[in-house]
Amino acid sequence: MVPALEEILQDTRSLVFFGGAGVSTESGIPDFRSVDGLYHQKFKYPPETMLSHTFYKTHTAEFYDFYRQKLIVHGAKPNAAHLRLAKLEREGKCKAVVTQNIDGLHQAAGSKVVYELHGSTLRNYCTRCGKFYPVSFIEEAAGQGDGVPRCTECGGIVKPDVVLYEEGLDEATMENAIKAISVADTLIVGGTSLAVYPAAGLLRYFRGETLVVINKQPTPADGMANLILNMPIGQALDENTPVSV
Repeated sequence: MVPALEEILQDTRSLVFFGGAGVSTESGIPDFRSVDGLYHQKFKYPPETMLSHTFYKTHTAEFYDFYRQKLIVHGAKPNAAHLRLAKLEREGKCKAVVTQNIDGLHQAAGSKVVYELHGSTLRNYCTRCGKFYPVSFIEEAAGQGDGVPRCTECGGIVKPDVVLYEEGLDEATMENAIKAISVADTLIVGGTSLAVYPAAGLLRYFRGETLVVINKQPTPADGMANLILNMPIGQALDENTPVSV
């Protein structure tokens, strides 16, 4: 544990956690922007292009091939960060988790109030009739025809509930995240470079007393932080592991 962080967690009454890809990398899920991340790998098209709404509409089969290979992750389990945040929620301290991740690991750890800014790979809907499908349906379509998952009811394309480039964030999710951040007394920003907008812009709604930044690299929010921890988020939040800062 980090004594300075534990003191903040003990005193807080209304904590919100704002997290990014660095929270999931400790569960074995690759991030996008690091040296070994998705955006530095070589593909036929740039990953940003293949994860755009235009590519989804114009190269649908190729979109799903890439999506199945790189965005659906098997065997990942919640790590110390996910588990500690769920515990803090049960204790009445953590009021919400605002995440840029799409893997559902916060819910798997037990967190109930989770605002997924960029959606989730675990939710998939027919674009025509709205029927829900699990992620396994997207995977199983790989061996059928052109590999594009189609609704068993109406034949419409089944699209992951993931926000692609050129698509807007869900308004209700954004409003709930803004409300939670604006009334929190403590905001922990963890595992994110704060490079992705509009998500990173949510920090401007924080009016509380204590801002904690936990990230392996410097972030634009460091200048405003009461506590900066340049370390893995799971290591920082694990109350059972001694940490010297």
